[in-house]
Amino acid sequence: MEYNTARGKMLLPEYGRNVQNMIQHAMEIEDREERNRASQAIIVVMGQLNPHLRDVDDYRHKLWTHLFVMSNFKLDVDSPFEIPQEEELQERPERVPYPKSKIRFGHFGQYSQKILEGSKEMTDEGEREYMTNSMGNFMKKQYLVHNNNAVENNVIADQLSELSQGELKIEKPDELVSTNLLLKTLGLNQNQNQNNKNSNNNRGRSQGGPRKKKTKQRSK
Repeated sequence: MEYNTARGKMLLPEYGRNVQNMIQHAMEIEDREERNRASQAIIVVMGQLNPHLRDVDDYRHKLWTHLFVMSNFKLDVDSPFEIPQEEELQERPERVPYPKSKIRFGHFGQYSQKILEGSKEMTDEGEREYMTNSMGNFMKKQYLVHNNNAVENNVIADQLSELSQGELKIEKPDELVSTNLLLKTLGLNQNQNQNNKNSNNNRGRSQGGPRKKKTKQRSK
């Protein structure tokens, strides 16, 4: 009896032992044209065994790459694509640097913080006033996205001043857009009411509606 431990190593087990044997047989064919025809037939079988690869861009290119990988890059055939090099496939991708910038208030986002930090370069008073009002209302809206409750305008004013390093100040916080209007534009009120209705309906269905009182029959 032949055990798997005594067989050759399968480089891509998802294609199965038979495909690995077919590739090994193709490598032993001396005639180049016959070897090319055998490789084409193997590609067809590989595509049938893994139909999900058809959803991948250039899936035939991927199949040919797998063919050379399973042959340990020793199969000498005419490929319609550039034959991959073993060294290129074994190269590890460069490590992506983790962002080191700190966000003071996560619910406002990094870009809001950068915009406010760059406000010190603004010299025109009209632009500074427009920036202050626009960012104040935007920050209040972002706050309500994460906390769909009431928010104090003074809190938004203080946090805007902190993020802009004191360059921008909201002189009249009460003039910010009202919380109810922002919630309405965000659709939070409508969603809450709808959720409440759905929960009440589901509760009624689960309970089977109002229960009727059972009447006991007296035995005569």
